[in-house]
Amino acid sequence: MDRLIRFLTKRVIPFIKEKNLLGFILRIGDILAVTLAFQLSYFINYFETGGLFFSNLTILWIYLLVAPFWLIILYLLDAIDIPRTKRYSTVFFEYLQSTALVFLLLLVFYFLFKLHDISRLFLIEAAAFGFLFLFLIRLAEYYLFRIYRSKGYNYRNTVLIADDSSIPFIENLFENKEWGYRVILIYSSSPAVIKKYQNSIEVLPERSGKSLYDFMEIEPIDEVMYVREKIVPSDIRNILRSCEELGVIFRLMHDETSLNLSNAVNTVIGNRNFLTFINIPYRPSALAFKKVTDIFFSLLALILLSPVMIIIALAIKFTSKGPVIYKQARVGLRGRQFNLYKFRTMVSGAESLRKDLLMHNEADGPVFKIKDDPRITKVGKLLRKTGLDELPQLLNVLKGEMSLIGPRPPLQEETVHYKRWQLRRLSVKPGLSCFWQIKPERNNIKFEKWMELDLAYIDNWSPRLDFVILLKTVKTIFHRTGS
Repeated sequence: MDRLIRFLTKRVIPFIKEKNLLGFILRIGDILAVTLAFQLSYFINYFETGGLFFSNLTILWIYLLVAPFWLIILYLLDAIDIPRTKRYSTVFFEYLQSTALVFLLLLVFYFLFKLHDISRLFLIEAAAFGFLFLFLIRLAEYYLFRIYRSKGYNYRNTVLIADDSSIPFIENLFENKEWGYRVILIYSSSPAVIKKYQNSIEVLPERSGKSLYDFMEIEPIDEVMYVREKIVPSDIRNILRSCEELGVIFRLMHDETSLNLSNAVNTVIGNRNFLTFINIPYRPSALAFKKVTDIFFSLLALILLSPVMIIIALAIKFTSKGPVIYKQARVGLRGRQFNLYKFRTMVSGAESLRKDLLMHNEADGPVFKIKDDPRITKVGKLLRKTGLDELPQLLNVLKGEMSLIGPRPPLQEETVHYKRWQLRRLSVKPGLSCFWQIKPERNNIKFEKWMELDLAYIDNWSPRLDFVILLKTVKTIFHRTGS
């Protein structure tokens, strides 16, 4: 066992971190669990027929309807991601609940569509095996990612506002590294807090000139936790306003179990209650639908468009020197960097040529755009015009770094020039397409208008809006109105 753990911590975990495969592994694991449940149930009940359940069109349609529904239910129960502070018994009952709902759905399909040619035993076994495989996979993932988080990966950068009473909670965060909260700054005037943590963490007085607002502007902060015993309303208002403007989650610790606010949700970390303020539209069912559709449609698109992508790759390879796929560091959710994938549309060494073209920049703000960029290849012009150069970003979506729809991921050198109100566009995952992407002659849109469009998307987000943007993106590809 020790050898296995060493292998996981020294080889597997660093590989997952380097390739940013966490989201991909979690999503594919759940899909495989449901798929395996259907296949095993099919094998037991249709042994004489043999083969894969996909060969039975009725069962295939049931699978295509049930699998996304099951993942959505798990998301609504907050069970689709690796739990940070939950007990195993809680996870067990969440999965049991999801299985009961899925089984009811299967029964509705059976009687509503009169699927009497399908074995009822198959439906029972599909639900039972689905529960078993999903729960076992989640336990295995939970165990592995307890190790993963304890090594400092998959963390949330956290700032604390604390006093003497906060020390037990802070100790809990340090002792339970598998929760994945990395405290990078503490604001406190408590001598006890300062003495205990000043050698390991930066501790600043609550009225320090280095304000929390300024700190959040330059550091990728995920959450701010107010864990003081005595609540100062004016401080809460100021901190909450700052978090809302910059797209940072704010948590307020409280002891009132029945406390509810319309703009906050009740959450639990360890054994402490928090009111969590989220500055983006928070509709669990809609978010679940978005997350599941990102997984299924990106995977489906990669499969269906693979012949097109192979043709594009060959065209790039045989017409210009350099790699087929171009990787570029971009800024994602709350300032985190990731490698964005694109089909290469420029000549090799294009970045080194950029400084010679800065005087010809036609875009305002920190963005660099030239209408007739001499670095773009002939194949690249067609790819950019149709938007097909963005297809490899379906891998970014599958890995959980991006969504199908969302603000385009900026370069680091662009975000450093953002005004404070523009930083809120980083409060959601970047996407393949958004309002700016579907506008005709989008390169003529002023930078500030572009930012306003992205914030309008965040403030008005809904699955329907995503669907409309997706349809208009397809229209843009066929009408070749891209850059």
